[in-house]
Amino acid sequence: MKNEHLIKGRGAQKNVPNRFLENIYETRDDFLEFCRIEGEEAQKSKTQFIPIFPKTIINKVTSPDVGMEYSMNPYQGCEHGCIYCYARNTHEFWGYGPGLDFERTILVKKDAPQLLEAKLKSKSWKAQTIVLSGNTDCYQPAEKKYEITRKCLEVFLKYRHPVGIITKNALVVRDLDLLKELAQHRLVGVNVSVTSLSEDTRRILEPRTATIKKRLETINILSKNQIPVNAMLAPIIPGINSHEILALAKAFAENGALSFGFTVVRLNGAIGQIFEDWIRKTLPDRADKVLHQIQECHGGTLNDSRFGIRSRGEGKIATQIHDLVKLAKQTYFQGKAFPKLNTSMHETFKEGQLKLF
Repeated sequence: MKNEHLIKGRGAQKNVPNRFLENIYETRDDFLEFCRIEGEEAQKSKTQFIPIFPKTIINKVTSPDVGMEYSMNPYQGCEHGCIYCYARNTHEFWGYGPGLDFERTILVKKDAPQLLEAKLKSKSWKAQTIVLSGNTDCYQPAEKKYEITRKCLEVFLKYRHPVGIITKNALVVRDLDLLKELAQHRLVGVNVSVTSLSEDTRRILEPRTATIKKRLETINILSKNQIPVNAMLAPIIPGINSHEILALAKAFAENGALSFGFTVVRLNGAIGQIFEDWIRKTLPDRADKVLHQIQECHGGTLNDSRFGIRSRGEGKIATQIHDLVKLAKQTYFQGKAFPKLNTSMHETFKEGQLKLF
C-alpha cells in the first residue's frame, strides 16, 4: 500500500529527540495540518554538511564481537538513510537526533587524512587493520564532493598500512587505482553490503544507497581486479529479507566475492522506535509480524546488548537463519576464503622511505 505522506528519499519518517538534551523540539499535529492546508513545507529536508575538527580519527573497538580492532569514520551521520542502522544512536553524542537528523545533518572531518598520517607515523603505533566505515559509510554521497576517503587511502598506500572498507555505495570503484596498488601488497579488503535483490525493498530500507545492480557490479569489478571482496548480508530482517539468503549468496559468488557475512537485525536505543514508526507507515500489513519475529530473535525484545548473541540472535527463527547461511556457504563458497591482510610492511615505511637507506 502506497503511503502518500511518507518523507521521500529518507529512511526515518520522524525526528527523535536527543536523550542527552534537556530541551526537545516537537512538531505538533496541528502545525503539520496548518502546513498542509497552506501548502507549506513543515520541515526542511535538504541535507546540510557541517565541518568538525576532532583531535583523533582512529577508534579502538573494544566490543568483543564486532570483528575489527580499529575503525575510522570520515563522516558522522549518513545520508544513505538505512532505517536499521546501529550508528543512528551515536549521532546523539554530537548533539543531534538519531532519526531524520542522522540522515540530513552530516558532520565532515576534513582533517581526517592529516590525523591518520600523524597516527601512522607515531613511534608507538604497530600496524593493525584499520576499517573505514566502522560506524558510517565512508563512500556515502558526501564523499563525491569532499574526497576524504580517497585522501585517506593515499595515506594508507604511502605508509603501506592495511585498511579494510565497508560500503554499500558503488562510488568505491572511483578509487580503483589506489585499491589495485594496495591489493598488490595485500593491504586492502572491501566489504560490500547487499541486503536484498529486490529494488522495492532496497528503496524503502536504504533510500539513498546504490541500486542492487550497481552493488553487484561493484563486487564484480573489484573481484576482477584482484581486490578481495567479502559481501555483507547485514542485517537479515525476519519477514523482510530473510527469505533471500540463498539467492543473495548465489549472486555474491557469481560476481566473485570470496566470502560473505551476516547479522540478524537488532534495534537498540532509539532505533527501535524509529524502525517501528517506519514499518507501520511503509509496510503496515506486516508490521506486527516483522516486529514480533525480531523480538523472538532477541529474548522477546527489540533491544539486545548481549555480546556474542546480539548480532546472531537466538531461538527458532534465528536458528533457521543460521541453517540457511550454513547451507549457502557450503553450496556457493566451498574452498573460498577472505585473505588476512599484510601488516609486515608498515614499519619500513613509517618514516616515509628513510629506513630503506
